[in-house]
Amino acid sequence: MSAAITSYIDVAQLVLYVFWFFFAGLIFYLHRENKREGYPLESTRGGRVKIEGFPAVPKPKTYVLPHNGGTVMAPRVEAPETVNATPAQPFSGAPLIPNGDPMLSGFGPAASPDRAKHPDLTFEGAPKIVPMRVATEFSIAEKDPDPRGMTVIGFDGEVGGTVTDVWVDRAEPQIRYLEMKVAKGGKQVLLPINLARFDKKNGQVKVKSIMGKHFVNVPTLAKPDQVTLYEEDKICAYYAGGHFYATADRSEPLL
Repeated sequence: MSAAITSYIDVAQLVLYVFWFFFAGLIFYLHRENKREGYPLESTRGGRVKIEGFPAVPKPKTYVLPHNGGTVMAPRVEAPETVNATPAQPFSGAPLIPNGDPMLSGFGPAASPDRAKHPDLTFEGAPKIVPMRVATEFSIAEKDPDPRGMTVIGFDGEVGGTVTDVWVDRAEPQIRYLEMKVAKGGKQVLLPINLARFDKKNGQVKVKSIMGKHFVNVPTLAKPDQVTLYEEDKICAYYAGGHFYATADRSEPLL
């Protein structure tokens, strides 16, 4: 008579059952952890319905932020944000129309979260995204066009300004933004590199997001050589809003 476990237990089936229970527990855990922010959902009908779903929102947990950034608790009680838009019709669920300049409204495609008012940092704790006048160890590859001095053109063909510097990512060596001097007013603003198309032959940087006149309203930086997480999202949101709000026909139906 053998004492081997395989003689009276189907080990393969047992392992399969263990895997099923483990995987079900993993899904439950991840789905619950996913509700640490953004839950319970708010009802647009006066808050009479608590939209939480299953599983319930987990108990608060304290997280220690890197680089002596303090702590943050999640989930936590947060003040409701004011939506900078007006319902098109006087009934619940009506489309919302942004107030004032839609590209600065913080609504729809121009929305951005209220992020921390400090720059993104490298592992060593230094600002990660900085201009090349600060990160002097960086340079433009010889075979690539050097955008400094190029003219920035909006999608309407009008001049928006002139590129004065390039902002690079120290942690992931690449260009993140172009710094430009706006033609009207002369203020310095940033242009996300992903929204720029280079015309080396004509010495131009073309932007499809906004018109030439819109560069004057791009959110500015509090410090000339530093961009905070909050400022990054505000800047990117402005250009993103231009894809929908730069002209009236962009927000109209295609058909």
